[in-house]
Amino acid sequence: MNDNQLAVKETIIPGLFEIDLVLNGDSRGWFKENYQKQKMEALGLPKFEIVQNNFSFNAQIGVTRGLHAEPWEKFIAVANGKVFGAWVDLRKGPGFGKVLTIEITPGKAVFVPRGVANGYQTLEPNVTYTYLVNEHWSPDVKYVGVNLFDSALDINWPINKDQAIVSEKDAANPTLKDTQPLDPVRNS
Repeated sequence: MNDNQLAVKETIIPGLFEIDLVLNGDSRGWFKENYQKQKMEALGLPKFEIVQNNFSFNAQIGVTRGLHAEPWEKFIAVANGKVFGAWVDLRKGPGFGKVLTIEITPGKAVFVPRGVANGYQTLEPNVTYTYLVNEHWSPDVKYVGVNLFDSALDINWPINKDQAIVSEKDAANPTLKDTQPLDPVRNS
């Protein structure tokens, strides 16, 4: 189970990186370095000063969350299970509206820059989704959302809208055409 190598590569969305993690395993299970600053930055990941670690437990298949663009960077992984991840660039400029999707498993992580909306859908029951951030959450934080099922985004969610489990708040997010492009500069 140790035949893979740590790899960091930038995606079609500038500043968004896909990370291949090394799973070291045996008959008991596996171990991974989920985030290793020195190694990952040497491979091209931006400097990232972590201030908070969050977990989202999702009991059912089809839980669909997002798409949110918060005013901080995120390093996303799963502790167990599998999710279909989707990102939409909401930053001002020629990349506005560009979409990327990646399946995230314990061997895959994603670094998301501020101004890029993040969403996911669980593909297995009992998924633990985790993310490191470089700003503290607060109820006063303002972020922008875009509708998960906006046809302009053309996201091919594995579980369709009628069977997805979505919060009322996320379902009410505006379409891309009604979303104001963001200035990705730090708010602090």
